[in-house]
Amino acid sequence: MKIAIGCDHAGFALKETVLKILAEQKHTVIDCGTNSCESVNFADFGLAAAQKVANREAERAILICGSGVGMCIAANKVKGVRACVCHDAYSARQAVEHDNLNALCLGARIIGPALAEDLVKQFLGATFKTGTRHEERLQKILAFENAHFK
Repeated sequence: MKIAIGCDHAGFALKETVLKILAEQKHTVIDCGTNSCESVNFADFGLAAAQKVANREAERAILICGSGVGMCIAANKVKGVRACVCHDAYSARQAVEHDNLNALCLGARIIGPALAEDLVKQFLGATFKTGTRHEERLQKILAFENAHFK
């Protein structure tokens, strides 16, 4: 799977951990930065990675900042991106299966490397349950998005 990854300075160390996990699983990575712990604006890197998903250059994105919240807010401004902060394995899997999540947001100041590994594996291992009530719900959201984003 092709994965776009973006982080700010607070997420840089955890991004390095996630990159190792993605390499072990043989995913193709588009690294949208940042590439150091120097202070940066999270939105620049979250929007860049989310745009890769929206443009279908990547199938999914992993976005990391201090809490995960800033990246989530930024990514959800990009049409076609469904981002969620997940700090438990159930949510990381269920959000894909039920809501077709395509951008996982992690809080580097909230979770550690072992939990991040589990969340990434759950997120990337899950698939959307087509042909279910969840698909009908997603279609309502997409219709709203298409009517309001020009």
